[in-house]
Amino acid sequence: MRNIALRLAYDGTRYHGWQVQKNDVSVAGTLEKALSKICEHPVKVIGCGRTDAGVHALRYCANFKTDSKIPADRLPLALNSRLPSDIAAVDAVEAPDDFNAILSCVKKEYVYKLHNSRIRDPFLENRACFFPSPLDEERMKKAAKQFEGTHDFRAVRSIGTDTKTTVRTVHWCEIEKDGDIITLRICADGFLYNMVRAIMGTVVYAGLGKLSPESIPLLLESGDRRLTGPTMPPQGLYMSRIWYEGIVGEMMKK
Repeated sequence: MRNIALRLAYDGTRYHGWQVQKNDVSVAGTLEKALSKICEHPVKVIGCGRTDAGVHALRYCANFKTDSKIPADRLPLALNSRLPSDIAAVDAVEAPDDFNAILSCVKKEYVYKLHNSRIRDPFLENRACFFPSPLDEERMKKAAKQFEGTHDFRAVRSIGTDTKTTVRTVHWCEIEKDGDIITLRICADGFLYNMVRAIMGTVVYAGLGKLSPESIPLLLESGDRRLTGPTMPPQGLYMSRIWYEGIVGEMMKK
């Protein structure tokens, strides 16, 4: 059996997240149906991470096993002919037998986009979180920096997925502003359930003056989810980059 790694991009607006669902349409379920048709056998995909309903991916990696003879470089075109227009297979490579999209991942980056304006933009309805209240950009930048490093992130996660440890290493956490769009960019060796959305909520609270950036280390030490900011809506969140070693890593850089 061949082990194929896929690079994907998708708009998560109409999907109930990545994970296969019994009664809802998911990205993985849609992808498996398309792959099963072109490979002519049932296919199960392993994704690089769980994305929730309404969350998008600029870069996403999944792998699957197949005995199909379709060359890897022809798979994206064949697959896209079976996929809806809001999911795209961008590239594919034949990966080592032991490659696993989630277990082989070195680090991931997410971005969260906030539309900070008094007037809604209908074209950003499902692409950014509309937030009309004034925000202090400098306070948000200082707050974001407090999350960098190795910490226990219990205070910024939702209960929902079991994990052996809530300690993670955040390589960077930065705020950028371009016009009315405020973007949080965060990279870590792994993420807890709703961690990025809760971090963004805490950074927004700092921007509103509801908490000080300097208090964030103590809030993390407390491990108390009630003391940090709210979990922001899903539509502003994108998986943006994923890192791997070897041939899959080279594919994901393109």
